[in-house]
Amino acid sequence: MNECVIIIIYFCSSKEYSMAKATNVIFVGKKPLMAYVTATLVQLANEDQVIVKARGLTITRAVDVAQIIEKRMGNIGYKISDVKIGSEALQSQDGRTRNVSTIEIEITKGAISTESSSEASTETKPNSNNQKKKAAKKKE
Repeated sequence: MNECVIIIIYFCSSKEYSMAKATNVIFVGKKPLMAYVTATLVQLANEDQVIVKARGLTITRAVDVAQIIEKRMGNIGYKISDVKIGSEALQSQDGRTRNVSTIEIEITKGAISTESSSEASTETKPNSNNQKKKAAKKKE
């Protein structure tokens, strides 16, 4: 029995390689919001950081994606680490140049917090009941 193995080698340019390597970028468009949240969470499971990019009218959707991940998944350790805003000059259909706003939101995995933020806030603020108990113990 003769076995045949075919090996295909594909040579790509550095631009194609860098585009193929950029799996941590999510481009927000017109799909439902939770589609982008899910895609971002899947990428965060494999990568340390994910960049959510949008331009024009989809900027609000990109901000919503980042906020949902930070607020609902914050106890897992995801946080917004950097936000970049800018604009691009695009050619419209009638031939005029238009400036379109852009946003890049970087979401990273942070240290997993062992205590909730409400517990941390009560520890930093002095509690009057605790102070009264301590004062009563000192009097005894």
